[in-house]
Amino acid sequence: MTSLPVFPAQLSVLDRSLVRDGEHPSGALRETVEFARAAEELGFLRFWVSEHHAVPGIAGSAPTVLAAAVASATSRIRVGTGGVMLPNHQPLVVAEQFGVLESLHPGRIDMGLGRSVGFTDGVRKALRVGKDAADGFSGQVAELLGYFHGAGPVRARPAEGLRVPAFVLAVGSAQAVAAEHGLPLVIGLSRDEARTAEAVDAYRAAFRPGPGGAEPYVVLAVNAAVAATARQAELLQIPEAWSTAVSRTRGSFVPLQPAESVLAREMTAKERTAYEEARASQLHGTPDEVLPRLEAVVRRTRADEVLLTLNTYDPRERLDSYRLLARAAGLTPAPAAAAS
Repeated sequence: MTSLPVFPAQLSVLDRSLVRDGEHPSGALRETVEFARAAEELGFLRFWVSEHHAVPGIAGSAPTVLAAAVASATSRIRVGTGGVMLPNHQPLVVAEQFGVLESLHPGRIDMGLGRSVGFTDGVRKALRVGKDAADGFSGQVAELLGYFHGAGPVRARPAEGLRVPAFVLAVGSAQAVAAEHGLPLVIGLSRDEARTAEAVDAYRAAFRPGPGGAEPYVVLAVNAAVAATARQAELLQIPEAWSTAVSRTRGSFVPLQPAESVLAREMTAKERTAYEEARASQLHGTPDEVLPRLEAVVRRTRADEVLLTLNTYDPRERLDSYRLLARAAGLTPAPAAAAS
């Protein structure tokens, strides 16, 4: 009997809690929690959730709250944020939130941090932040980390003295911030893979060892779909690609629609371009097709971990994709366990 291959990097999951057409956001949030249970059973290392504000097609607006629900519904998988947009929050409050999470679920919490602010003037005004809020990201990260080490202007309880691994999302100049503070970098696979590799190389070259780690650590975020046939896998990615195209051409990320509905549309030239751009960095195919491509990307970028993301109209089809990929990669399934 032949043994299953072992993938050359850790495999994790990012779920953005996207809403499906006709669905209440509460349904997407409950689906995220159920999906996390399944990801744990399949043997994935981490399960992360994201932060978006006032977006009609995305329910995940409060990542630390959602992470708490995910951690309570699971017992082994690491749980974190991909990420908390630090310019939108006071570092002390973020430290307190992750201190509570780590206290309740010791050894399982990750603190993914981003530098984005709200995408519209209205959202930024409601959040009380300006476009330039991201310019102070490095200082915000330093202040946040200081609270865990007792170096803040006040004592952050219960965060002080706890170890919550921090990760930096590569948005704008954030890769330099990750290197400066000696933190792991999370970077998305661009449709121009050379640009991704260049950014990773720059991060590794500038990395300074610190409390976050002695060596650079790269988490590569990849949108990947797997199914029995390449065409079936391709259809899984069409709903999110269309919502992304709408957000880039009309300024609003709409709820996911069935692939058949998207394919029946008459797209404008601008929409078609945005749609094809959204598809360009996606990987899809059968397990035997996708796994070698993922392995090749890992080798070329020297990634230590792959953060897989896939959002489609039918949650069952998404889970089937992750199940097929987990098996092909040789992940060790874990038996279902009671929530902590």
